[in-house]
Amino acid sequence: MLEKLSPKTESILLERFGKDSLIALATTVNNVPYVRTIDAFYENGAFYVLTHALSGKMKQIRENPVVAVSGEWFTAHGKGVDLGWFGSDENKAVAEKMKTVFAEWIDNGHNNFEDRNTCILRIKLTEGILFSMGTRYDIDFN
Repeated sequence: MLEKLSPKTESILLERFGKDSLIALATTVNNVPYVRTIDAFYENGAFYVLTHALSGKMKQIRENPVVAVSGEWFTAHGKGVDLGWFGSDENKAVAEKMKTVFAEWIDNGHNNFEDRNTCILRIKLTEGILFSMGTRYDIDFN
């Protein structure tokens, strides 16, 4: 039975993924699954990813926003949402957080922040399974 996200499970998720984290992201288009490793961080029931609007994952999410993620003893379903250009006023707060969280690599020359296709992907989690210290947590993020 799913239980609402509790302060305890939120704390575990923040400890594991509230920093620069590698997780798997799965998308599906025309019943064909696609999985890739992405760099993300967790906050308030969602993962945030710096990406490019013309990438395969973003094209797939536009066609079918239902996604799955997997990380350290955690798996979940969610909805991929393109928040738009990294440099927009609406994204200022999350962009500043990304600059801090991804400080080791964000300014390595790989990203062009003037390019309007440099965007932020928000993966809003819907339900997930978290394992910690021998306990299974079935989480409802809604």
